Amino acid sequence: MLYRVIDANELPALVEAFMRDYEVIAPVRSGKSFAFETVHSFDEIVLDYPTTLTSLKKYLLPPRETLFEYDMEDGVTDYVLQVRPRVLFGAHACDINAMNNLDLVFDDKRYPDPYYEAHRRATMIVGIGCIPSDSCFCHLLDSGEVRSGYDLFLADIGGRYLVSIGSVEGANILEAACNPREATDADRRAFREYTRRRQQAFNPDIPSVQEIPMLMDAFHSDDFWEELGSRCLNCTACASVCPTCYCFDICDVLDPNAQTGRRERVWDACTSPQFALVTGGHNFRSGTRERVRHRMYHKLNGFNSKYGRYLCVGCGRCVHACKTDISPIKVLEFFERKGAEDAE
Repeated sequence: MLYRVIDANELPALVEAFMRDYEVIAPVRSGKSFAFETVHSFDEIVLDYPTTLTSLKKYLLPPRETLFEYDMEDGVTDYVLQVRPRVLFGAHACDINAMNNLDLVFDDKRYPDPYYEAHRRATMIVGIGCIPSDSCFCHLLDSGEVRSGYDLFLADIGGRYLVSIGSVEGANILEAACNPREATDADRRAFREYTRRRQQAFNPDIPSVQEIPMLMDAFHSDDFWEELGSRCLNCTACASVCPTCYCFDICDVLDPNAQTGRRERVWDACTSPQFALVTGGHNFRSGTRERVRHRMYHKLNGFNSKYGRYLCVGCGRCVHACKTDISPIKVLEFFERKGAEDAE
């Protein structure tokens, strides 16, 4: 990995360089919170933001997307996706890791998804280091740092940024817009201090649990899931804000003339009561216990068993989105209690 250092006052020039050829999407203030939106000036961007309410997933996997159009007389017409080149500027490590997880699913070389691939190819990513908030637990799920999936990654080391370069395109734009220099011993010391400060900022009340996948299997039938699932309102807010929920439904939308229409892919959620409903009225997960457990199992075990990494990236968005206090943190707390009981 190649590292360079730029001064903080060079950052506006870097953003302006991207704006010449790309749509720049960056964190901005949105009411009392923050959100990723298209920006037209560096002054709109807030880089020291806490986790945004919603994730960057929608830019790679839109909530509703046309797959093809059809006409009763002319048949099916392939839908040509027009994707403007864009830069996701200021993404946290957890969100970049989340997009890397989506790549494993939709950019699978055996069954590539052309719609996802079109968005991904047109997207550059510039990440930035962050100081975690109380609901962040990315460090417990190996998502607190990111080693791939970005073009540039910035770490604020006091008046300057240590830049990790992840692509030739990123390096070229950085070189053209700024005056990058090699890191000095002082820069490296400043980065180590930033790393220590970040690590110390994580909420110590969120338990660090070892062997999470094994525990998900060991306590698969525990009454805990009945209690946790009984709170679920089936609102699917968790899936809407989650950066790694990728379930979708396919819908045919007929126009009012009853002659033309389109097939669309729309977001879905495994916590929806209809998600596992099949022909004949059979529902493989008819209760909230089964649905909540299934979601947590996929996040903390199922995806890991196939790809070797947790699907949950510990961003903490579901902690705030769920009105009945259901989140992976509750699962970690449950495992910690079980460990304490076994130690007695």
